[in-house]
Amino acid sequence: MIKFFKDVSREMQKVSWPKGNELSKYTVIVILTVLFVSVFFTVIDLGITQILELL
Repeated sequence: MIKFFKDVSREMQKVSWPKGNELSKYTVIVILTVLFVSVFFTVIDLGITQILELL
């Protein structure tokens, strides 16, 4: 178990973490993508609901 955590620690030091500016940009992109997908599926759901009510 100790060897595992030492290996994890060693691998985490190799990770290149994003800088503050990159992190902000990526955060905005993720939030905008989530909002877009949410609105898209809401519109699709409302459209399908309206079609089913007509039947």
